[in-house]
Amino acid sequence: MEGKEEDVKLGANKFSERQPLGTSAQTDKDYKEPPPAPLFEPGELSSWSFYRAGIAEFIATFLFLYVTVLTVMGVARAPNKCASVGIQGIAWAFGGMIFALVYCTAGISGGHINPAVTFGLFLARKLSLTRALFYMVMQCLGAICGAGVIKGFEGSSKFELNGGGANVVNHGYTKGDGLGAEIVGTFVLVYTVFSATDAKRSARDSHVPILAPLPIGFAVFLVHLATIPITGTGINPARSLGAAIIYNKDHAWDDHWVFWVGPFIGAALAALYHQIVIRAIPFKSRA
Repeated sequence: MEGKEEDVKLGANKFSERQPLGTSAQTDKDYKEPPPAPLFEPGELSSWSFYRAGIAEFIATFLFLYVTVLTVMGVARAPNKCASVGIQGIAWAFGGMIFALVYCTAGISGGHINPAVTFGLFLARKLSLTRALFYMVMQCLGAICGAGVIKGFEGSSKFELNGGGANVVNHGYTKGDGLGAEIVGTFVLVYTVFSATDAKRSARDSHVPILAPLPIGFAVFLVHLATIPITGTGINPARSLGAAIIYNKDHAWDDHWVFWVGPFIGAALAALYHQIVIRAIPFKSRA
């Protein structure tokens, strides 16, 4: 009996009941901070994986525009909201496509599908300037082609009558309102991207399975629910550019700067917040 009592005591005291929280739990035993990506990496230009990643971003953004803008135009064409998927359906289309496309392309290009995401990751030195610029160009080209195919299906008259899926600041809101909505919305998205793809978090919490595309897709879904009434929700300059170029009406171009400036500011703020506050990387480098 004495031996059994000792076994019970050992088992009861083997693991501490109190687990470290916050920064006290962030040890470096299971994770080593990778070096920042170089600003310029000429060697990438001779690598097939570099161009393969760009093609993946092009195709993903093409498919993203194709499905989402068709959904937007289906709602615009319906005689009433009850006869279509409505705002909720649009939000699900955007969020669901991001979930699917990030899942498909994350292992090839990282699954950015958004110049603002690429910009935020570049500021955090997760990729080189060479790759960031290449991604942005391919994303914009994919978006233009996606919107162009929709216009070919719908015909010019229907496409223009239903707004072409272009982002504009809606009546009752100022350009400042639209800019603020785009900044905050993109901050939510890019902050979620950083959190969901944090390699240190994955190493430390390996017992908790995290499917990164899922929270990213939900972030896009929720932001669309909140800001569709304000700007139609951009938070993706490539999506806004592709629809604006194919639609090509003055009122779409009047507000177009909002859908570049807002997302880039939001992405920059999210990158700074995650790197400085959440990860405290500048303070670690000093130590």
